[in-house]
Amino acid sequence: MTKEGKPALTVRSLSKSFGGVKAIDNVSLTLDAGCSRVLIGPNGAGKTTLFNLITGEIPMDEGEIYLFGVDISQAKIQKRSELGLTRTYQISNLFKELTVEENLYLSLKDKQWNSQGDFSSLWTSWMKSYKRVQRIEEVLASVGLEGKRQTLVSSLAHGEQRQLELGMAISSNPRIIFFDEPMAGLSPNERVFMGKLIRKLAAEKIILVIEHDMDFALSLTDDVTVLDHGRVIAEGRPEEIKSNPEVKKIYKLG
Repeated sequence: MTKEGKPALTVRSLSKSFGGVKAIDNVSLTLDAGCSRVLIGPNGAGKTTLFNLITGEIPMDEGEIYLFGVDISQAKIQKRSELGLTRTYQISNLFKELTVEENLYLSLKDKQWNSQGDFSSLWTSWMKSYKRVQRIEEVLASVGLEGKRQTLVSSLAHGEQRQLELGMAISSNPRIIFFDEPMAGLSPNERVFMGKLIRKLAAEKIILVIEHDMDFALSLTDDVTVLDHGRVIAEGRPEEIKSNPEVKKIYKLG
């Protein structure tokens, strides 16, 4: 719970249809402050659609969404961002013609660097830039890209681009982060490194992770939600999820 006694995220009876087909069907979930959750399910289960509804990228048909106690059901993406929500995407969403540093610079929100006084003054402009540079250095160190500051994003390995996406997500110090299949397309070594970064982040931030790799997902947190055909079919701890008959059926577990 937050200090005000409100969960970080509350989703109530959320539904969305496309062409008469229900992609999300009466989904409810709660994410308490200080906790993280993974969202798993087979391809086509509706996981990314659920993310897109919560982040405001597509409108809902029915339901309610509350972020830190604020009703954001009809709020624009910017409002949700101002409340501290950010996300990554399953497919890289970077400015590949720019450098690593330039991508991070653009990801920093002005509201994080405002100071008291005359915002048009040279001093304020310099301080805002100085603080951005400091923050960029901190982010680069936290995601293991210290030596790639001036590298063009197009020259980065796929795993490094994923690290940069993570860095851009945390750069403005959000309160809650959504990760959409952060392990997609990574090599075994890259997966190990990314897993360490996300586990460290899960200890510091509220995160909600979509992950196709069930073993990694169940090692990340004690709170798991399983979607199938747009509906929640199971919630619980990893051991409960592994033994759930419906989950075993859709994942063809022994």
